[in-house]
Amino acid sequence: MSATTSSDIFDVNPYESNTSLSVLESEVLWEYAKLAQHIKLLTAKTEELSEQPDEKLVARLRVLERKMGLVLTLFKASVWGVINEQETVKAPEQYGESII
Repeated sequence: MSATTSSDIFDVNPYESNTSLSVLESEVLWEYAKLAQHIKLLTAKTEELSEQPDEKLVARLRVLERKMGLVLTLFKASVWGVINEQETVKAPEQYGESII
């Protein structure tokens, strides 16, 4: 088995020259090797992202946070308006008055 770098593991099957493996076995091992390399790359990228936050993403999330705060405020105001409107409708009915 020849030594391969991580970049050419996706291009060259390092197990195809092994005479003790069938073609199917070498293909399966190659798929496992590619999967392992993908996991290593994913782990490296995850560690890189966890060490320092992406400033563009943080800025976009802050804008989203402000917008969500505005939506929450508007929602609360709408609910408050509906509750007040219901109380106004119920109040005259308690005294036997009808609303035209």
